[in-house]
Amino acid sequence: MCDGETLAIRNRLNRIAGQVNGVSRMVEEQAYCIDILNQLQAIKSALAKAEDEILKQHARSCVAEAIASGDAGAQTKKFEELVDLIARSKR
Repeated sequence: MCDGETLAIRNRLNRIAGQVNGVSRMVEEQAYCIDILNQLQAIKSALAKAEDEILKQHARSCVAEAIASGDAGAQTKKFEELVDLIARSKR
């Protein structure tokens, strides 16, 4: 990843960390359960967006490099990594 992409993803993850800390405070303060659950849904969505962005970067850099290298072993490895990731996400 280039520095700009890394910074954007780190900023996104830092915001998510702040959201998690906020939910922790809500639990500690015994906030209304639905309010807590709504915040958890927002965190889940934010994490999914971060995951999507990192996956796109992986495809643009690591996978593209393996394809450009012409190394069949490297290409197979990157492909299998993606398939394994998708399979785990279905569980």
